[in-house]
Amino acid sequence: MKLSYLNAVKWATLIIGLPVLTACATTVKPSYVSPTQYQAMNCAQLNSEFQRIQQYINNGVQPAKRTGMGVGVGLGGGWGRGGWGFGPSISLNMGQSSNTKNSELANLYGQQDAISQAAQFKNCPYVPKRQEVKK
Repeated sequence: MKLSYLNAVKWATLIIGLPVLTACATTVKPSYVSPTQYQAMNCAQLNSEFQRIQQYINNGVQPAKRTGMGVGVGLGGGWGRGGWGFGPSISLNMGQSSNTKNSELANLYGQQDAISQAAQFKNCPYVPKRQEVKK
């Protein structure tokens, strides 16, 4: 009996621990950003913008925090003292939300990829390439 309990604990630890470990090791995939927003820039400006983004990534990305408030009105139903029924409901939500570091990195990587594509379209002599940052 003791042996099977220990086996169950080992398997449970493995099943729970494996996704946690693999989640930490995933790389950030770039978000799509259209290269057309960079079409008005010349080759020097494209390179400068790419380097500015790379410098921001190298210095450590700090996502901006946003505060928000929401009010909702709806119709709810349920079982209460008087039996089954419907009635109005009002909810108020106030709090602070922030982008994650990975979502900010994905957006920056997307911008860098779009700049590289725009530089290719313009036949720039130097096309900057994104460098993967290891966590």
